[in-house]
Amino acid sequence: MSENAEIGVMPQPADFKYARIAERGRPVHNGDYFSIRHPHMSYAKRAKIFAPFAALRGFDFEILCKDIHYEEKRELTLQQSEALNDTLHFLHNAARNRHMVVCSPVTITVEYYIPCSDVHHEDYRKKGSYILQSGVLQYVDEITKTIRIDDTVIAFADLYRIILPEEMR
Repeated sequence: MSENAEIGVMPQPADFKYARIAERGRPVHNGDYFSIRHPHMSYAKRAKIFAPFAALRGFDFEILCKDIHYEEKRELTLQQSEALNDTLHFLHNAARNRHMVVCSPVTITVEYYIPCSDVHHEDYRKKGSYILQSGVLQYVDEITKTIRIDDTVIAFADLYRIILPEEMR
């Protein structure tokens, strides 16, 4: 019983069915075949056996998501808004010709807003984060007000800035 003293001892109920077996303690094997094949293992080593086991699948990821700090959506100034509209119009004209998009792809960098999508987070649908993504421009659609970079479709309303390559400035 002194071996378990460092872990803590739970008192046995008076009507415990296996009290006699529990009082006997751990079996003693002195040099027999069993003790050679199965040496005594400390509690620290036994705990390591169960370390990779995750009782709650996805719990670690959920805890990690709580550490993400979201921010309010930034409002564009009039000058920033006009510059963004000019850049979008320029890119729309550049990407209008599908042959040009295929033969000489344009790589741009876009910073855009993504609202918090974690339904268990306190900032759900209130705040979000800004993503900086580089990729090949596929199209700029002025009707649906979206821009596509690689496989990502971004609404104009979520755009914060567009960084053009040096040769296009």
